Amino acid sequence: MRRENEVAITGLGHTGLWVYDLEKMRDFYERVLGLTVTDSDDRLEIVFFSARPEEEHHEFVLQRGRTAAIGDRQQHQISWRVDTLEDLRAFHERFAAEGVPVQQEVTHGNAFGIYFFDPEGNRNEVYLRVERDVRQPFRKSIDFGLPAAEIYAEADRLLADGGDPYQPVR
Repeated sequence: MRRENEVAITGLGHTGLWVYDLEKMRDFYERVLGLTVTDSDDRLEIVFFSARPEEEHHEFVLQRGRTAAIGDRQQHQISWRVDTLEDLRAFHERFAAEGVPVQQEVTHGNAFGIYFFDPEGNRNEVYLRVERDVRQPFRKSIDFGLPAAEIYAEADRLLADGGDPYQPVR
């Protein structure tokens, strides 16, 4: 509950990356991840993307001008939500077909995710929220190439056996 005169953040609006190769990065985020380009400016070498263009003009921005070496960490990760396990499994297949470097496929107990790297080494995640209240951090490897029923069964097993006992957030 907000107190009188209290200012509050209501959500993350968008984030962006400085890049070396704008064309390669645009192709990756547009074609491989499926984001929609909502605007661009060739003179300023900037591209705006949205996963929900009917709701948000942009959630992600790329602009030429990176100075850090490829592989140097610029951010922790960028996470992209999906709606279904089938969507997540489709990304598992797409990343394999495209040769996208995958760091790990995981269950967080409250989410399933695939950590991967874009062409300039920035870590991303596509994830599916799972309706569970699991204390974080919880991260155990899982294979999204398995049939759906086996993924859920393995996630349950890892939650029960894969470390500290399940403890809901209090």
